[in-house]
Amino acid sequence: MSNPRPYFSFSLVPLLSVTAAFLAVAYIGLIAVVMGYATMTVEFSQSVKNDEASVATLESQYLGTVARIESLDYRAAGYAAPIAKIFVPSSSMTALR
Repeated sequence: MSNPRPYFSFSLVPLLSVTAAFLAVAYIGLIAVVMGYATMTVEFSQSVKNDEASVATLESQYLGTVARIESLDYRAAGYAAPIAKIFVPSSSMTALR
């Protein structure tokens, strides 16, 4: 009598075990990539906030300096009033006309 079930010379258990192990390692790797991306995104966001804060500080210093310069009385500081005022012509005097 012949056997109705075919006989395989190899088992599917090792093949499926290797596949499951590979998928588990790939899953852990993908989680690590996503966590790294999230970390970099948070760090970038924090650096942008820090840069905005430093720009705001510099801008307030600049505006304070401009206000101090505009309110300064130059005659009280020892400067003389200008004798003549010369204005720049409206047409460009460069060679790139």
